[in-house]
Amino acid sequence: MSLKLDRRSRIKAHIRHRISGSAQRPRLTVFRSNAQIYAQLIDDDADKTLVAASSLGIKEKMTKKEQAAKVGEAVAQKAQEAGIAEVVFDRNGYLYHGRVKELAEAARNAGLKF
Repeated sequence: MSLKLDRRSRIKAHIRHRISGSAQRPRLTVFRSNAQIYAQLIDDDADKTLVAASSLGIKEKMTKKEQAAKVGEAVAQKAQEAGIAEVVFDRNGYLYHGRVKELAEAARNAGLKF
């Protein structure tokens, strides 16, 4: 494994040791690949994904940051439809910068509290 992935794995483990989601306040976790970004609301007590959104269905031409903002809005909208207002944010070992930050801010602006 590369040094970058080792570092992210250590950070991810440290974050997951402190953060967990429940049915009342699920964990909003973010995964980003080179091309796409994904967000899920997870209830760790029941080991169940409550809501998910990704940039896979976006056909419009836009930057990756704009895609991340759309995914943040989509996950917040789906969460509100499911009756979820508050979440715990899990950046999944990524730096809170760029696409991860755009997704989080868009979710906040769309009504999620964290």
